[in-house]
Amino acid sequence: MDERAESAEPETRDAPVVRQRPAALLDDATVPRQARRTPGVHPPGAPAPDPLDDPEPARAADHAAAENLLRCWLRETGPGTPPEGGMLALPLTACGTAVHVPVRYWSATGWHRFGPPRLAVAPANAPDLDAPTLAALLAREATHQHSSGIEDGTDLVSRVADSVRRTTRFVAARRAAPEPPAGHSRFLAAEQSLVFGHPMHPAPKSREGLSPEEAERYSPELHGTFRLHWFGVDPSVLAADSAWTESGRTLPAARLAARLAPGLRLPTPDTVPLPLHPWQARAVRHRPEVRALLDAGLLHDLGPHGDLWHPTSSVRTVARPDTPVMLKLSLALRITNSRRENLRKEAQRGVEVHRLLRSGLGEQWRAAHPSFDIVRDPAWLGVNSPDGQPVPGLDTVLRHHPFAPGDDAVCLAALTSPRPWPGVPGHPTRSRLADAVHGIAARGGRAVTAVAAEWFLRYLDAVVAPVLWLDAHAGIALEAHQQNTLVLLDAEGWPRGGRYRDNQGYYFRASHRAALQARVPGVGETSDSFVPDAVTDERFAYYLGINHVLGLIGAFGSQLGVDEALLLAALRHFLAGRASSTHGEPCSPLPALLLDAPALRCKANLLTRLHGLDELVGPVDTQSVYVTLPNPLADR
Repeated sequence: MDERAESAEPETRDAPVVRQRPAALLDDATVPRQARRTPGVHPPGAPAPDPLDDPEPARAADHAAAENLLRCWLRETGPGTPPEGGMLALPLTACGTAVHVPVRYWSATGWHRFGPPRLAVAPANAPDLDAPTLAALLAREATHQHSSGIEDGTDLVSRVADSVRRTTRFVAARRAAPEPPAGHSRFLAAEQSLVFGHPMHPAPKSREGLSPEEAERYSPELHGTFRLHWFGVDPSVLAADSAWTESGRTLPAARLAARLAPGLRLPTPDTVPLPLHPWQARAVRHRPEVRALLDAGLLHDLGPHGDLWHPTSSVRTVARPDTPVMLKLSLALRITNSRRENLRKEAQRGVEVHRLLRSGLGEQWRAAHPSFDIVRDPAWLGVNSPDGQPVPGLDTVLRHHPFAPGDDAVCLAALTSPRPWPGVPGHPTRSRLADAVHGIAARGGRAVTAVAAEWFLRYLDAVVAPVLWLDAHAGIALEAHQQNTLVLLDAEGWPRGGRYRDNQGYYFRASHRAALQARVPGVGETSDSFVPDAVTDERFAYYLGINHVLGLIGAFGSQLGVDEALLLAALRHFLAGRASSTHGEPCSPLPALLLDAPALRCKANLLTRLHGLDELVGPVDTQSVYVTLPNPLADR
């Protein structure tokens, strides 16, 4: 496969046209007074040293986890107003005490920064609360507040401790060797740079079931590498589909997989090679349905083979800089809230979206937004039982790898996450986003606030506007949270385009069923992709609105000191231009919802964990706990 942009749609690397930015939005002094009611707040006085810079990796990792827990608790159960005097008191009614937390930065969008938490009743010489202890206290309080549905908290504490332990290893490794290995593409280096993880998750780096030795091989944060483990599949039990094309011809998924395993010895010429994660291969071979296929000679364990692959930020998706295919592998590890095994309907959904875009929709989209696209999942392989039922744990998705070695493509989560490298020459302790803005400001002799506002406006045009276009014109809402959204940066650090990835996260609006099925007959039926519009609105508002855009505003405020009210005003201006139809063009319901709704529904990662939910199991509207938050865009 020597054509990196295989097929589907030619990759466009031209910078998007940036609309002229309103001058009022770039000058802090001219922001309307009503837009200043919920700014980010730095408590008075000189800030103490950042605990994330602690020279001891274990303390830095533990503090990062404690901050995550506090942000989650405040978002999901706590107050939404700044504390007085720079100190937050969280009552623990179940324990008859409170947690006192110094506030380093109070964010209008939830990206608060804190000092070390302490029990109110603790003596002066007592140690600060560590993250697992804080998790236990919050779990007990949640049980006290909720009459039913909450687990006892031991699972949460275990996962928080596991996440802290792994993050400690990651911080130590990156401080010892900040640079990526030789030969890494810029995309791969960015994928492996997310050391702290999701700032609104209680245990973002928890990977229960992975031994320390396995973690060294399989963790992107440690630059792990490994060979794929191969099974051979008899054609009678093979399940597969492909819309992957080269030179106008569709390539079967089996042929694509065979190209990735040159020299692999197969038991028969018609046996199909199936790539698996090596951890998964060991886990599934003892399952009864897999064991039966092995015993019947319909499945063959061929062992490890081939070149080394690199895990990306999701752990289970692997890439190689010289190969135009990425593999989204099944992995039964519990990562954050779910076991990460591919579901058959998700694999089908990825191929369906590829076919929809090939129906002419992609050309329309590129005409409006030439520098944005979806990272396609045009093929998959799996195994059925002899009676035709999917065998869980064996489905593998073949993903298009569209990035050239020099493409600076970085997921938004990695762009905004602090990098714990204090004291390392050339690596100040700040995010890539902060580096980019400071660099542009220094080279141009401009104020950081002005550059940040312009960067944000360019980002809205380059990345957010295309996602709204797809919803407006096709009724396809993308689960575009920060991990699933890739931004393409130009040589100076400005956003020039973007990509969306993830075959789990497509919401086909029920109101667009007829139009989508006119493009591709039967689309969305087997894959269970149609979702009621009301549920789509709720999820789209959370993923794109709260997690993505408001999270980006919070990063600007907490990391660069930019007044969040300034960026909220810029976002209102952007949304207002897309909230009503112009020249007969359809519009997404999301801009009006974000502008007008007094409250928004928000995914609650801490409560989801305390309820013991797996987000990949069950109907889309009951997979996670959602709570109601005041809408900072509606507070004027």
